[in-house]
Amino acid sequence: MISHAAVEPAMDTAWDVSIEMDDGIVLRADVFRPAREGRFPVILSYGPYAKGLNFEEGYPDAWKRMLAQHPEVAVGSSGRYQAWEVADPDRWVPDGYVCVRVDARGWGRSPGYIDPYSRRSTVDFRDCIEWAGVQPWSNGKVGLLGISYYAVTQWLVAGDQPAHLAAMIPWEGVSDFYRDNFYHGGIFCQACDVWYRRTTTTVQHGLGERAKRNRNTGELIAGPETLSDEALAANRSDYPRELRAHSLVDEFHRIRSAQWDRIVVPFLSAGNWGGVGRHLRGNVEGFVRAASAQKWLEIHGKEHWTEFYTDYGVGLQKRFFDHFLKGIDNGWQEQPRVMLRVRTVEGTFLDRTENEWPLARTRWTRLYLDPERNALSTQALAHAGQRSFAAFGSAGITFSTPPLPEQTEITGPVAAKLFVSSSTSDADLFLVLRVFRPDGTEVVLQGAVDPHTPVSQGWLRASHRKLDTGLATEYRPYHTHDEVQPLVPGEIYALDIEIWPTSLIVPAGYRIALSVRGTDYEYEDSREAAELSFFKGSKMRGVGIYTHADPGNRPPETFGGTTTIHAGGAFAACLLLPLIPGKAS
Repeated sequence: MISHAAVEPAMDTAWDVSIEMDDGIVLRADVFRPAREGRFPVILSYGPYAKGLNFEEGYPDAWKRMLAQHPEVAVGSSGRYQAWEVADPDRWVPDGYVCVRVDARGWGRSPGYIDPYSRRSTVDFRDCIEWAGVQPWSNGKVGLLGISYYAVTQWLVAGDQPAHLAAMIPWEGVSDFYRDNFYHGGIFCQACDVWYRRTTTTVQHGLGERAKRNRNTGELIAGPETLSDEALAANRSDYPRELRAHSLVDEFHRIRSAQWDRIVVPFLSAGNWGGVGRHLRGNVEGFVRAASAQKWLEIHGKEHWTEFYTDYGVGLQKRFFDHFLKGIDNGWQEQPRVMLRVRTVEGTFLDRTENEWPLARTRWTRLYLDPERNALSTQALAHAGQRSFAAFGSAGITFSTPPLPEQTEITGPVAAKLFVSSSTSDADLFLVLRVFRPDGTEVVLQGAVDPHTPVSQGWLRASHRKLDTGLATEYRPYHTHDEVQPLVPGEIYALDIEIWPTSLIVPAGYRIALSVRGTDYEYEDSREAAELSFFKGSKMRGVGIYTHADPGNRPPETFGGTTTIHAGGAFAACLLLPLIPGKAS
């Protein structure tokens, strides 16, 4: 048991408050509010992880690690009400906020049919916001706050423009369901299997006695009834199967993605440099594309859950909400629109503010692939060459710069232009942006999930190469993913590949490299990689749970051939890097 400060704030708590939906289903919410008369702004979350499951009990290894490295998280908190990926009432209610936690339909204490990120789910969320906005303890202003699922759904509900939604902080949250989430470059990501199994086997409504109990109330966190496995299955969609059935962008994905032109609420989009494969791209796209006139972007590092709870994270959240929900003139309006915790190879951070994304002073730099020397060069080869690799092999090809003559900062979106042929009718390209020390060892960083995360990654299925000419830029290729264009074996095709945003200060003497593979990146020495209890069975080998090896999506007769990279001469294959000079004094 982790010890906490002995804190008992003046707080009134109401458990399992009923919120009736338009179809008669009653969702359950816990309400934590100041124990005094008045109307207060509301911090609301709506999601699947069971509002009554204590963080420490449900996710003990993540909690212990965070407390060991950031003991400040327990200061000012009893720990009794802290739950996974949502605000701690002990740290918000004393400052004059009401915290409302709603169990999403079909999860925790809320009955109903589970259909993640669906239109039904968004309508439920919208109605919960409107309910909170008219309660006698509410000042009519509702703010949304939460990580991951609790952030993704913020992007969705903001498009409905609820009248009482005044501000939101989507903290590490996907916004493009297809591209950010489960089809990276058109390649299916198996993370859906891990995530859905975890949420439906531990907190689905109806687990009853098979689930844990709320340490505060003694009630079962997943409802009072214990249903059979058959009844539970009938109360949820076959989400992984549905995802596999929608391999192109269609209505299934569109209703689960943000409507950028309809998002007008003030927001702070908080991303994680280590969130490659989930969330980071969504936070950046949200900032760039949403219609809101008042929007900010923050990008940090460390584990997926950590900075949300630290003094840094909570302080940032309160400054934002104090301004937009309480009307306090605290200088937020003068806050630069972009806040970056720039990474170093030692795993530390340098805080810096900017005014736009990508940074206006970016020095876009092309490094050309040299297949003769496996090199990256500032000059393209005059004559064409090629290198081949087995698509289902473990190595691929790595192209590297010479040792850098001076310190170099990479911050921003990254892209590559490749010329590729395949012995089969398709090919999946896995691109890994890497950095190597002078002794040849690789720099890997603490990712959102995996402790051995490379600098960045990108993906593209060659048959999905068609670009959306209205949205694509040179530094951020944007593919339509609305049709399959098979390859003619042996023919050469130009591919523009998006590599997710990143930030790293690379010292002199280090080397920058690009690996082109046909399979997921694997850190060469993963012996020390730990297994997180809530991702049981998923080893941390460099990409966490975000793997792309589903045999149904990658049949060997189509994807398991020989892939050839062509460069030089007419094939100006290159890596486009956002190099950042120092700020002018």
